[in-house]
Amino acid sequence: MNKLEDSPIRIKSFQFACDIVFFTRSLKKQNEYELASQLLKSGTSIGANVREAQRGVSTKDFKNKFGIALKEADETKYWLELIEATSENDCKVLIAKCEELIRIMVSIIKNS
Repeated sequence: MNKLEDSPIRIKSFQFACDIVFFTRSLKKQNEYELASQLLKSGTSIGANVREAQRGVSTKDFKNKFGIALKEADETKYWLELIEATSENDCKVLIAKCEELIRIMVSIIKNS
């Protein structure tokens, strides 16, 4: 693997996206299609934007893509909190993983 593929944020955001895919499948089995759809879009978009950022052509482009990933992470956290508040699903682990991604991305943006 090359250096980009070894990036901790890239690995963590991809693993998080996989977790979101599996979790939204279970939500759909509970007939929570709308919430599952919203969560799937925002939760998988984080990693896609991280990947795009790492191929950025400039520092401005890099920060912009990470900014988008950060916004998607914040939205994902909202959907997870809403699901936890309105259903019997325990989202604490996913929320914690999302918060970790947020902390890492804030640090990356500040130090870029």
